[in-house]
Amino acid sequence: MDTRPCSRKAAIIVALLMPWVGASGALAQLAVTPSSQPNAPLDPAQSSVEEGRTPLTETFDFRDFQLEKRQKALEDTKFEFNLRTYYFGREGFDGVQKEAWAIGGWGGLKTGYFLDHFAFGVTGYTSQPLYAPEDKDGTLLLKPGQNGYTVLGEAYAEIRIVDDMILSIGRKAFDTPFINKNDTRMTPNTFEAVVLQGRIVVENLPPPEPTSKDAPAPAPTAKPASIKYGFGYFEEIKNRNSDRFISMSEAAGAPVDHGVLAAGAIFEKGKFSIGAIDYYSEDVINIAYGEMRGEVPLGSVKPRWAAQFVDQRSVGDEVLQAGGFSVRQFGVKVELPVSDFLFTAAFTQASNGRANLRAPWSGYPGYTSVQVQDFNRAGENAFLFRIGYDVPCVPGLSAYALAVFGGDPEDSGQFRQDEYDANLQWAPPKGVLKGLSVRFRYAVVQQHGGNVQDLTDLRGIVNYNIKF
Repeated sequence: MDTRPCSRKAAIIVALLMPWVGASGALAQLAVTPSSQPNAPLDPAQSSVEEGRTPLTETFDFRDFQLEKRQKALEDTKFEFNLRTYYFGREGFDGVQKEAWAIGGWGGLKTGYFLDHFAFGVTGYTSQPLYAPEDKDGTLLLKPGQNGYTVLGEAYAEIRIVDDMILSIGRKAFDTPFINKNDTRMTPNTFEAVVLQGRIVVENLPPPEPTSKDAPAPAPTAKPASIKYGFGYFEEIKNRNSDRFISMSEAAGAPVDHGVLAAGAIFEKGKFSIGAIDYYSEDVINIAYGEMRGEVPLGSVKPRWAAQFVDQRSVGDEVLQAGGFSVRQFGVKVELPVSDFLFTAAFTQASNGRANLRAPWSGYPGYTSVQVQDFNRAGENAFLFRIGYDVPCVPGLSAYALAVFGGDPEDSGQFRQDEYDANLQWAPPKGVLKGLSVRFRYAVVQQHGGNVQDLTDLRGIVNYNIKF
């Protein structure tokens, strides 16, 4: 076996770390907490959500829109820079290699609210090649042809209609299950859209009793029951390795020029949530997604459960696929946190139909969708088993390993597949390296039939986020 490609990959990954680690000391005073990083890896002992996927509970991008003390808009302006370098190497089932090493990231700003109601934001993105052989194109780190790009991906206005209700207009990143950033390469998806988002509190919690007659009552620790909602029209998308916006229907592969109308809501009370969202693109596709989550407190053990349902079908003139299609997927997931570990098991089942399930504007949100495969082909079922671990003696160091065992898809020309992933990441929570994240990912996909070799996928990512 020729070991030279592996040696070169290892050398590249080591090399890409050096300039970023060296710069971290000079930038430390501007660093932010890992939770505010745009692509900060999730703690594997706290969540099993894969990178690039958006659960319904994180949909509608509801934040604390109002400040405790509103200052002048310019004084409230926030600046953010993300420095990123990324190595990607994949050898496919057919032996074809895809490989590149890129550097770039983004920078932007968001103003405070002028006249207490109007805010503005802009973000520019770039990805430039460091190592990009022309015969190994297709990593999605760069434009086709292994070319770099620079683009103004966000340019938007926000109108605070009232507290807890915001209207966004222009080019902006959004996160929902089927329209999201899918930030798994150098730069994320962004969208040209008009979107209204907000929250309705349906249960006001009484404040706790004060500790003494003279002390003020502390704020309640539990969040009140609420409904988050959002609806809007998405006209165009800038795909993650592109410098131009195209229509949502073109991105889906349809020969028409249509956008997507999306609307949904989610009810949350404590650890329980239930909600749904629908995406409709005229003559192209309708996608409905529903999800329910909860927790079962059993003393010191608190298992979490979730269930999801996806329905996709052609609509109108059915231009996406001749003769139309209708397909569904159901999924369940159970998470068990134990000390510094998180144990996860999940199952998904796709219905038979004339098409595989699609994710034309996002990462696929299925519970068995992992680093390489989505396990969403027609008739395909899949079981996932995952173990995540926080290393207690090294703050910010964590790892996970998972396996997905797929079933036979409906198409007789396709074959059963299994995937095995390993992930190691370090995101120091404090100190001079606060704001830095380093991540290594490796995947192997085995196909049972078709006389092919195993697919291998290796990634090394370094981020440094600055926000002030």
